[in-house]
Amino acid sequence: MSEPSRDIIDHPVLGYGFRPFFILGALYSIISLLIWGGFYARYVTPPLFMIDPVSWHAHEMIYGFTMAIVAGFLLTAVANWTDSVPVRKFHLLGLCLLWLAGRVVMNFDLGFSEVAVLVFEGAFILTLALSLSMPLFKTWDKRNFVFLLLLSILFACDMVFLISKERASLYVAVMVIITMISLIGGRIIPAFTVDALQERGEEAHETPQGKLDVLAILSLVLVILSLVFVKQEETILAGAAFLSTIIHALRLRRYHTHRILDDPMVWILHVGYSWVILGLFFIGVSALGFLPFSIALHAFTVGAIGSMTLGMMCRVTLGHTGRNRVATNLTKLSFLLLQCAAFVRVFGLMIAPDYSIEWIIGSATLWALCFALYILIYAPMLWRPDLDERVA
Repeated sequence: MSEPSRDIIDHPVLGYGFRPFFILGALYSIISLLIWGGFYARYVTPPLFMIDPVSWHAHEMIYGFTMAIVAGFLLTAVANWTDSVPVRKFHLLGLCLLWLAGRVVMNFDLGFSEVAVLVFEGAFILTLALSLSMPLFKTWDKRNFVFLLLLSILFACDMVFLISKERASLYVAVMVIITMISLIGGRIIPAFTVDALQERGEEAHETPQGKLDVLAILSLVLVILSLVFVKQEETILAGAAFLSTIIHALRLRRYHTHRILDDPMVWILHVGYSWVILGLFFIGVSALGFLPFSIALHAFTVGAIGSMTLGMMCRVTLGHTGRNRVATNLTKLSFLLLQCAAFVRVFGLMIAPDYSIEWIIGSATLWALCFALYILIYAPMLWRPDLDERVA
């Protein structure tokens, strides 16, 4: 009889990075958003021992939820990019425990010193970057070294925030994640769109946009530098944001978006990218003083990050467990709920700001329902062996 510990380590959920991290990220986002909505409804009090409720919400949705999904995606993608053995078993379990340790110290006052909290919270990103760097450097995959740089910046933003308690570093962290979305989206959205069109017999080809791809990333770097070095209301930030808006919109026009609106598994990625464009535009408008910065921020977080993470979580789960990448009615409903959450959070505050508390509670509830559907539909797939393994 096998030892219980060996049974756990050999469990399918520890066979690939996307399996545990997609489950953990989805569950944590549900819990966090229910707490956040409950806080505004005056039913729940978020952890207050270290930071204020707004900062807790922002930090945990970035470094709790989003980083879990980023980890699951990159651990899976890097193994494919480098044709190497994926991080699994004890190594993957260790990464999950480090992520969990960060969530524990950010949510519960266990009497640790601030230095200890920094160590527990920062260990996950550092270990994740090290885990990714080994196959990347071994195969000298220079094209993807940029993700190690982006993870390093995210780590630095996390440490700066925990030391200073200033939210500016969290805003930079959001823009770094948007840079990841722009970088990865520029690769996968046109490729997945063309593949989907060709599979149904339509003629379609990718249009190389190398210069625009580079300009898109550089324009986001300019926005980040403007956020760091100039005040939010300055015209420099507005100019950088509007420039990036134009560049990203120019990229999208070659992605065959109008031809793929009937395929939810691809459509959701186009919508996520469109939220990036809208968020950049809103940053420019808010920098000129016409909108609150929080509206632009939530176009990025709920709209862009929410759509892209959910879309990739569904796609990767289906593809890597041996299933067809087809959206069921419940999956379509989850996509719709997420868009409703984003529209309520962004446009509700623009249309009727006096009802901001109701909009926030509504958006949080819709998000929680959306990811509850993901858990309901996809967690069993992530927990069980791949279909082809069961057939064998």
